[in-house]
Amino acid sequence: MSTRLKILRLQAGLTLEELAQACDLTRSYVSKVERGVSVPSIASALKLSRALKVPVETLFGDDPVSDPVTIVRKRDGDQRDVDARVPHVVSGMAAGHQMMAFVLNPTEKGIGAHPMSHHSGEELLFVLSGSITLRLARREEILEAGDSAHFNAGIPHKVTCTKGSRAQVLIVILPDGGDEPVSAPTKATAR
Repeated sequence: MSTRLKILRLQAGLTLEELAQACDLTRSYVSKVERGVSVPSIASALKLSRALKVPVETLFGDDPVSDPVTIVRKRDGDQRDVDARVPHVVSGMAAGHQMMAFVLNPTEKGIGAHPMSHHSGEELLFVLSGSITLRLARREEILEAGDSAHFNAGIPHKVTCTKGSRAQVLIVILPDGGDEPVSAPTKATAR
């Protein structure tokens, strides 16, 4: 993601400071993300994508496809050299799709520099394996494999794995009508 973020920033003609201000993030944090030192939270990635006027999957995944049906094969995903800390986009790469799905392997501390994430829209978490702690404002829930949570993503939230465990979580985000679609623009409207 780091190289891609820097290229997108330069293509947009923005300095680190200008991108940071547009995202309400610190220059230092954006610099760390560009250098691969920090991994952005999903909320920060959404802010970066909006500021750069690109779909969020452009920051994480392969270039969007123009086919209205997206098939992601397990064998294709296994061939990628994917950092387990980076959310892996599994859906939302086709033009016109509103929701974005990620698979996340949370750590005990979580990812990103912010203690809690929040963004507009709805979020659904489904624990694929292991055990996680979901903090929603002042509320804390332990979720096991097979458990799910659906909530207003404007509520400050954080996902971490429970102490001494490994977990994998499917996260689905549906922005509200006030946001631009999370998905890729069509070739005709590409920026």
